[in-house]
Amino acid sequence: MFGELYHNRVLELAADIPHAGRLDHPQGSSLKVSRVCGSTVNVDVVLDEDGRITEIAVDPKACALGQAATSILAREAIGKSLPELKAARDALRAMLKEGAEPPSSGAPFWELRHLAPVRDYPPRHASTMLAFDAVVEAVEQALAG
Repeated sequence: MFGELYHNRVLELAADIPHAGRLDHPQGSSLKVSRVCGSTVNVDVVLDEDGRITEIAVDPKACALGQAATSILAREAIGKSLPELKAARDALRAMLKEGAEPPSSGAPFWELRHLAPVRDYPPRHASTMLAFDAVVEAVEQALAG
């Protein structure tokens, strides 16, 4: 039943999460928890003077889908601004909940396409969204400073 959810690329992403851990002096931090399954993702960020991420640390305690989404976020987040991160979060949500097309190859966060099969499993949506919800909140916190 879940074979198409946990295909090789999802498992590779989940097993190789860059920027894992915590930052010593983040400007913004957010911990998100899925009430459905108990998965958590913590995101710490440091921004430059233009509001773009210069440092990120992610600490997922999540299922393979949540870890894969966190991995994709961590790979792409450096240099991104709040509007870009909100667009990625909203695109992921639309892909999962509304059947929207995944990002095209070469676009920012394009590997989210590997999570498209999650749309058919609503109980998995929350854990898949955690990292993107957390990074938006962390950046908003850092900007509010």
